[in-house]
Amino acid sequence: MGGSAVLDDRALNRATLARQHLLQRAALDPTALAGELVGLQAQTPHTWYVGIWSRLADFDPESVSTLLQQRILVRVSMMRSTIHLVTADDCLALRRLFDPVNARGLRSSFGRALDGVDLDQLAAAGREILSAGPRTFAQLGRDLGQRWPAVDPGALAQGVRALEVLVQVPPRGLWGRSGHVAHTTAQAWLGRPVAAQPSPVDLVRRYLAAFGPATAMDAQAWSGLTRLGEVFDGMREELVTFRDGAGRELFDLPDAPRPSGQTEVPPRFLADFDNLLLGYADRSRVVTAAYLRLWQAGNGVLPRAFLLGGVTAGTWRVDDTTPSWTLHVEPFTRPGRADRVALETEASALLRFLASAARRPPASLSVRLAY
Repeated sequence: MGGSAVLDDRALNRATLARQHLLQRAALDPTALAGELVGLQAQTPHTWYVGIWSRLADFDPESVSTLLQQRILVRVSMMRSTIHLVTADDCLALRRLFDPVNARGLRSSFGRALDGVDLDQLAAAGREILSAGPRTFAQLGRDLGQRWPAVDPGALAQGVRALEVLVQVPPRGLWGRSGHVAHTTAQAWLGRPVAAQPSPVDLVRRYLAAFGPATAMDAQAWSGLTRLGEVFDGMREELVTFRDGAGRELFDLPDAPRPSGQTEVPPRFLADFDNLLLGYADRSRVVTAAYLRLWQAGNGVLPRAFLLGGVTAGTWRVDDTTPSWTLHVEPFTRPGRADRVALETEASALLRFLASAARRPPASLSVRLAY
């Protein structure tokens, strides 16, 4: 199948927002959402809950806490070697695809410190220790140091992280509460083996369903993997192709939604490190120049963004240091009246959602729109 139609940034934007459930909130449970999006980036304890709230209708964050405790959802290092919230099934089925990403990171950061350590023996020792129960990396490093006393304990622990499939266990990440960053192996936590040879073809299909239309380079930026161009080429018979405004070849699933570029888009608030911002090599379908400047100046910290017209139109933050909470909304340019009303309505709903996690209810809630 093929095609030469050109999709401009607006058309790509609407396709992306539709698949990310940001055109309208979906009537899905969190497990189904995590499956459709191949997970949500979730390395912070709680801010990623905003990403779910912006995508699901009638979202109860306690349901995610329950699913984590029931081991139906897990937080595990996946794409780009970062912690994602994924289904247990996807953790087991896909995680080993990202071993090369972890291996690169291990060599870059700890290769010299682990010089002379047999990595197979290190992985086996880590599995044995973690089979007795979850450990923080500090605890794991101390335990491993009994066998390798001359090696930096932190490097030993990070070696196990790269070599084994480790999940972060509750209470870390539970709504309104948390705990130390403790890990155990996915097999010990889920009681099932991890797939040894997962399919990159399946991963590409899943990526396109959640992020397409996209280039092979986009998929590589999202995943951290290399040589995916070969995978895309081998799938041409089952995919459709387009061109973007710069002439790059875009791939997509034939029946995936591609709404009109004129489709109206409601305001949406994003979590820091939101999937929408990190799913592409070329982020221009969503990310504006004003937001990109803040991103580049942030030394790896992504400002919390909101969308107007489907693109990053400003930032937001919550001041919860006093009994009266304020959500500060800071647009890059002055929005029109209709957009201000819609933005303030969405911001008020977000603030009520965030306040539901407070141990003591705030005395009052307010939204401050600054421009």
